[in-house]
Amino acid sequence: MKKVKPKKNLGQHFLTDLNIAKRIADTVDACPDIPVLEIGPGMGVLTQYLVEKPREVKAVEIDSESVEYLHATFPKLRDRIIGEDFLRMNLNDLFDGKPFVLTGNYPYDISSQIFFKMLDYKDLIPCCTGMIQREVAQRMASAPGSKAYGILSVMIQAWYDVEYLFTVDEGVFNPPPKVKSAVIRMTRNHVERLDCDESLFKRVVKTVFNQRRKMLRVSLRQLFAKDQLPSPEFFAQPVMTRRPEQLSIDEFVELTNMVEKVMPSD
Repeated sequence: MKKVKPKKNLGQHFLTDLNIAKRIADTVDACPDIPVLEIGPGMGVLTQYLVEKPREVKAVEIDSESVEYLHATFPKLRDRIIGEDFLRMNLNDLFDGKPFVLTGNYPYDISSQIFFKMLDYKDLIPCCTGMIQREVAQRMASAPGSKAYGILSVMIQAWYDVEYLFTVDEGVFNPPPKVKSAVIRMTRNHVERLDCDESLFKRVVKTVFNQRRKMLRVSLRQLFAKDQLPSPEFFAQPVMTRRPEQLSIDEFVELTNMVEKVMPSD
C-alpha cells in the first residue's frame, strides 16, 4: 500500500526516525497497566511500538487516508482505530470509563487545545506524553518568573507535574517543520480540587496573562464592569503591584479568592 502524503491543512509532519519513535512510545511506561490512546498516528510510526506493550491501544485519526493505511498495516487494531476529530470526542466511554494514557506526535496548531481538553478529563487521564513544538513544551514546563510562564503553564501545572524530556531536531520529519520539537510527560498530581472557584480561577489566569506586562491592579479591572469596580482599597493590596508571571499557582488560587469576595452578586 502506498504511503500517506503529509497534508499541510492537518499540520502533518511524519516522524521518520525510529529510535526517537521508540523513545516517545516508551514514555507511556511511567503509567503502566492502563490503556493508551494515541492521537494522530499518521502512518503508525509510534503505533508500531505501542502495540508491542502489554496493554490495550486505541488511536484517533481524523485523516481518512491515514485511517485506511493504518487498517492495512495494523489489522489487529482495525476496530480500535477511531476516524474522528479528537477535539469533538466524548472521552468518558472510550475505555468503558477506565483511566488511560494520552500520547502522540501532536499537530502543532492544535496541541494547546488538546491539552485543554485533557484538563476537562483530568480524572480519566493520569498521564499524558508525546511530542509538541519546543516552544509550547517550554511554556508548559516553565516555572514562575520565566518569560515562558503563562496561561498554559498555570492551567496544566495546577493539575499535572510536567517534565520536559528531550528536544527533537527538525530533520527527522517529513516534511521538516520550521521549528524544533520536544517530548514531554505530564503526570497527574495529588490535587483533587483547587481551594477556590475553579471557573473563576480560569478567568483570572486568562485575563491577567492577556495583559502580562501590566501589574495586576491594571489587568484585573477587565473582570469588572466599569460601574462595578471594587474599592480603591482592593487595588491597593501589595499583590496588585506584581505581574502575572511572578505568581505561583497557590498565589493564583489566593488571588481568585480575593477577586471572588469583591465580585458583584448576580
